[in-house]
Amino acid sequence: MLRMRIVLVLLLISACSQQPVIRDEMRRYEGAMPADLGGSWERNYTRDDDVNAVLREAYNKLVRTSPDHRNPRGPGVVMPSPKEMSSVLALARLAELITRPDVLTILQNEQEISIARKDDFAILCAFYDGVAKATQNDYGTEICGWDGEQLVSNLLLPDGLQVTHRFTVSQNGQQLRVVTTVSSSTSRVPFTLRRFYTKFERMPSEFNCIETFSMKRVCSTGELVL
Repeated sequence: MLRMRIVLVLLLISACSQQPVIRDEMRRYEGAMPADLGGSWERNYTRDDDVNAVLREAYNKLVRTSPDHRNPRGPGVVMPSPKEMSSVLALARLAELITRPDVLTILQNEQEISIARKDDFAILCAFYDGVAKATQNDYGTEICGWDGEQLVSNLLLPDGLQVTHRFTVSQNGQQLRVVTTVSSSTSRVPFTLRRFYTKFERMPSEFNCIETFSMKRVCSTGELVL
């Protein structure tokens, strides 16, 4: 968590405000939630994006879209500024830290979704009366919404930094894809990583705890039900 705070500080320098990615229509739904994400999910490393490969693609996009900076080694070849390259690298580091957990524990009922991640704060989504409610955590403001059957969580941090997660469950309910995008007004190019998870049956432990909106921290010696 300390390393994440350091990267956040680097990204927040000289940033400005951005618009949230959750549209108003995404915050509302009628009837049952569009998808059931509940369960224990274990990381499938064989399907994950390679961070270095994605970083190379981000650098290449910066080169293709740089309007003012030219490479002294070759005429006509534009290059991004050192500041832009450093910003993309910071985004990559933050995305890698955020997506590091190898197990997700998701509890879901008619009004709340809690996504617990080891060594990180839980993602909490509340949809009271069918409308998503914004919540505050130690970093900023989090708002959730549904984009079709995708659950979208958007964390708005101070001064223009955003972290967006898109959760998509397979039709058979056994596979979960999480697409995480980190964007900042200090970079023209966001950084996106895909992580894949497979559902598994967790062995019961002596105590299970989860954070919820309605009951705060709840612990039990058996299976937790919101």
